[in-house]
Amino acid sequence: MAGLWLTAKLDISESLRAKWFFFYALIFGGLVVGLLVFGVTESRIMGITGLSRLLVTFIQITMAILPIFVLLSTVRSLAGDREAGVFEYLLALPVTLGGWYWGKFLGRFIVVFLPVFVAMFGSVLYGLISGLDIPWFHFIYYTLLIISVSACFLGIGFMTSSLARSTDVSQAVAFLTWLLMLLFLDLILLGSIIKAHAPPETVIAIALTNPLQTFRTASMMLFDPELILLGPSAYVILDSFGHTGYMVWSVLYPIVLGGLSAGVGFWVFRRGDLP
Repeated sequence: MAGLWLTAKLDISESLRAKWFFFYALIFGGLVVGLLVFGVTESRIMGITGLSRLLVTFIQITMAILPIFVLLSTVRSLAGDREAGVFEYLLALPVTLGGWYWGKFLGRFIVVFLPVFVAMFGSVLYGLISGLDIPWFHFIYYTLLIISVSACFLGIGFMTSSLARSTDVSQAVAFLTWLLMLLFLDLILLGSIIKAHAPPETVIAIALTNPLQTFRTASMMLFDPELILLGPSAYVILDSFGHTGYMVWSVLYPIVLGGLSAGVGFWVFRRGDLP
């Protein structure tokens, strides 16, 4: 356990010195400031205004930015250490492979989650100072979604990094993974399934295995409980899950997917680097 925490602290300190982290934190901090400056809290969409409107916009933009940042920054972790010859040095230290692997996972999770959370919490502080109504349920649920998606794409990133033998390959695979999810998100690939006369339930089930689609749909539910924006597919989702059931599923499913992916990555990592 001591090795896990020490590795996590080391990964956090290394990330804080990296240029990508400064850019990453600046994007989310600047996003909140920009939304406030341009008066998003004064606008209205489907009856949603004030801080709720800002949080809805923030979480929708986060959905597009967070996954690719997490993937590209994470896949360099194991593959980069492998190329730099860190593993040989690691095996000479009193740190288990499990402690090192999961320590890096924990440290990277803290690094990718905190800037997004701090930016969103900053908007809540602004609301408190300005006397706006604070949608605490929205804030708590969106925080859970950010935790869920961060864990999901961290797991996928660590698995990709364990499987790839070079940094270039791992980054290419990570980008293709994100691109494939975007294709499913925009229903480009699902269109071919629909043309094949697949049952609607099957098409929607395939779409919801995509964590990006799950995240997007869940973020819509707080301001659009009936999922009117999704059209007829909303009936299948709500009939299958129910409103509360889908909100729970949207948090738990990406965490489980990320945990399984990270577990597969650790299994590959142990087999490949133990004598």
